[in-house]
Amino acid sequence: MFRLDADRAVEFCDGLKRRDFLHAGALSLLGLSLADMAGLKAAGAVDPARTDKNCIMLFLVGGPSQLDTWDMKPNAPAEIRGPYSPIKTNVPGIEISENFPRMAKLADKYALIRSCYHTAAAVHDTGHQMMQTGRLFQGGIEYPHIGCVLSKLKGPKGDVPAHVLLPRPIGNTGGNMPHGQTAGFLGKTFDPFVLNADPSDPNFKVPDLLPPDYLTALRVDRRKNWREMIDHSVSKFETSQDARLLDSTFHSAYTLMSSQKAREAFELHKEPESVRQKYGLNRFGQSCLLARRMIEAGVRFVTVNMFETVFDEITWDIHGSKPFSPISCYRDLVGPMYDMAYSALLEDLADRGLLTDTMVLSMGEFGRTPKVNPAGGRDHWPQCWTILMAGGGVKGGQVIGASDDIGGAPKDRPVSPAEIAATVYHGLGIPLELELPGAQGRPIPLVERGTQPIRELFS
Repeated sequence: MFRLDADRAVEFCDGLKRRDFLHAGALSLLGLSLADMAGLKAAGAVDPARTDKNCIMLFLVGGPSQLDTWDMKPNAPAEIRGPYSPIKTNVPGIEISENFPRMAKLADKYALIRSCYHTAAAVHDTGHQMMQTGRLFQGGIEYPHIGCVLSKLKGPKGDVPAHVLLPRPIGNTGGNMPHGQTAGFLGKTFDPFVLNADPSDPNFKVPDLLPPDYLTALRVDRRKNWREMIDHSVSKFETSQDARLLDSTFHSAYTLMSSQKAREAFELHKEPESVRQKYGLNRFGQSCLLARRMIEAGVRFVTVNMFETVFDEITWDIHGSKPFSPISCYRDLVGPMYDMAYSALLEDLADRGLLTDTMVLSMGEFGRTPKVNPAGGRDHWPQCWTILMAGGGVKGGQVIGASDDIGGAPKDRPVSPAEIAATVYHGLGIPLELELPGAQGRPIPLVERGTQPIRELFS
């Protein structure tokens, strides 16, 4: 068995400490259900025809206004249509906001879903949960992020993580609830690996690859406790049927954390300056560039959070008064930042032959109120909003669904968060009837029973 407390020294090319590897191995021990992945693979849980499909999820923390971005209503009253005008795209009949001139030239590469909605509370945290897992967390159950499910079912390709989150997990957005960016009931073994740094920082360096909950928990003085806990159970465990799988998992953890290939993927200085500038020399732009590098290196799923919080930072959350953002930021900062990074990402993936096998999902947690509020902004509105999907078999240049005359409710083809999750799973080749092992061995459906993907996207 690969012992966590072996005396043999472990040397890493980047100075990674041996205690970090001890911790990584402990994740596997404490994660439990180690035979689950092997069983699911043996049962054919993954469609062999799509085993190499990847996904980049751009999460637009704060909730973009549908009326000021991708579902404009130029004929509505001024208090509805807002301050911006629509512009034509390279696809006849499709118009988007003037704030996205680069995107307008690439409309043939992405699809707009203009009829998203949910019926949960109009707070950020619930939207984060539903859009990234397909479920609302209830009854103490935390459902896994889509990327974490993919990580469990398919595992890493070679010696790079299966799921990476950039640049940091979502922080405080006012609800004090989980944000749906962990593996939930699947266990911490399948949490994403987190950059936890700003890639646009001039002093940015290759990080240690560790799951999010452990970035602050890992301390030298805890090493003894880890060892005591492991030693207490090791003799019993060594006789179990999971021992061989665990030994393999320890080896995989060591390979990941010492992988030169994984760490080279983070070396942005190797990119031409012109490419870095094309994405935008800001946190989101450079995170999108890193996402492309992750996919090239073999990472299956990359989650990019555009913002970490909605307080005292310019974001999509345009209530119009502090500590939130004014609607003018869509023209002055947020819109141009997104327009550059998203367009550069799609072009870069296409030029490198990666877009065909890489789905790019771009979405927020809800939309904004149809009517501009007294502060000149818009408030939370989960009744209707727009998201974008591209690549990975998605047919660009189309609009799915429609909102009513004021962008306040779906008029045609309503789309729920569960359907979004089902669509991503379908694109990744994961059967929707699959059940995941939950607490106390109770199976939990991958998506709500009866949920279907948006098949029009792929036709």
